[in-house]
Amino acid sequence: MADPAVPGTPPVPLAALLAREDLGLRQIAGPDARTAGTAVQWVHTSEMADPYPYLLGGELLLTAGVHITDPAGSGAYLDDYVARIVAAGGAALGFGVAPMHDTVPRALVEACDHYGLPLVEVPPRTTFSGVARAVWRLMAEARHAELRRVTQAQQALATAAARSDPVPAVLRQLASRLGGLAALYGPEGTELQAAGQTPDAARDSLRELTEVVRRGTTAAPASAADTAGGVHLAAYALGGGRGFALGLATERREPGDHTIAGAAVVLLSLLTGEHQGASEAARSSALVRLLLGASAAEISPLLGGDRWIVVHARGEEHTPLAATALGAALGSGLVDPREDDVRLLVPADREITPPNGWTLGASAPAATGELPAADAQAARALRRAEATRAPLVRHRDAGIAALVAPAEADAHARVLLAPLGANEALTETLRTWLSLHGNWDRTATALGVHRNTVRQRVTRCGALLEADLDDPDVRMELWFALGRGR
Repeated sequence: MADPAVPGTPPVPLAALLAREDLGLRQIAGPDARTAGTAVQWVHTSEMADPYPYLLGGELLLTAGVHITDPAGSGAYLDDYVARIVAAGGAALGFGVAPMHDTVPRALVEACDHYGLPLVEVPPRTTFSGVARAVWRLMAEARHAELRRVTQAQQALATAAARSDPVPAVLRQLASRLGGLAALYGPEGTELQAAGQTPDAARDSLRELTEVVRRGTTAAPASAADTAGGVHLAAYALGGGRGFALGLATERREPGDHTIAGAAVVLLSLLTGEHQGASEAARSSALVRLLLGASAAEISPLLGGDRWIVVHARGEEHTPLAATALGAALGSGLVDPREDDVRLLVPADREITPPNGWTLGASAPAATGELPAADAQAARALRRAEATRAPLVRHRDAGIAALVAPAEADAHARVLLAPLGANEALTETLRTWLSLHGNWDRTATALGVHRNTVRQRVTRCGALLEADLDDPDVRMELWFALGRGR
């Protein structure tokens, strides 16, 4: 059995089992488990003269030598016995000393040395069930460690995908977690981006392997694996049918590596994919019609939204892939990557949250025919964002009110007008009086009260606010605050 079945549980290094002082195991023949890297997949106990039919491969076979009836003259028999274990793919042989044998037969030691099978002496105080229990415990610990490694890798890949340079960041994380090279290949078979290192010969073999899965033919597999010069190679076709592929070259292959690679395949498929559903087809049609001279009113229904927000963005990386990833993060496929920045059309009902590493300027919501003006608004907003080092600046109407953020203006208004409390009569009288430039008679007429009532209320407002209402600066500030409360 050249390729024994591999269970889902990670194997246990034989060296880890030998290191358990409570077991007292001692290797007495075969290649040193510490340097050979011998791994145990499971434990099997048998006193059969020929255990071959009952072995799956990867076992630590335990025996007390019941089947060895003549230790002194059993050299040929034990040679055949060990040969059959090796042919079945056994990982190691454990021989229990006592009660059948006081020592391990010398012929067994010589046979294990000859065939390269690790031979472990099990002392009388250690039961076979104790050895099996120790193996299962080590397997459980290995499984827990492997699950933790996979979980941490998946979280790191997801975080990398949210960066401003998502594709290179995902490849860097993947190469670091798997210990090797991670490369993205484009529709033409060229290596677009890569992270990590591998020998040049292995890199060439990896390119050939990815070509197999990249073609996307029905005969080609979605993934493939190979080895080159002792380097493990793996290739995965990315979703979307656009001919992208992920290639991996690693010096070792752990049980959880395929799961980690699978998470990277999903993320890279989203980052490089092109959504061509019905909505995207309609938008493409709208752009064609616009180029052919259709009016904004004609293409607006095809774009799928009555109002849009224009976004200008700058990030750490200026590539089409980074721009596509930004569009996916903002929920829009209408992306225009330019030399210095990226422009996007985002539906007005979408929440705009800048991803890490991006600086955004957003226009006010605009109809299709107003998009050129909105584009200018977004450009100005991006300049303000870069000047103030803010991740996002939204366009505000011109004027003094536009100089203060809405939340700050509302907070200032609440504090300034707090002395008036919930007295609607005072607040409305002050607002009307200021709007009519302090004219008592016109204010009285507008409110339907006597002019003396207006004087009393305005005087009361001045006293509560502790402000000189004849001061034009005070009037301007109060007018601004009262406007926030409408």
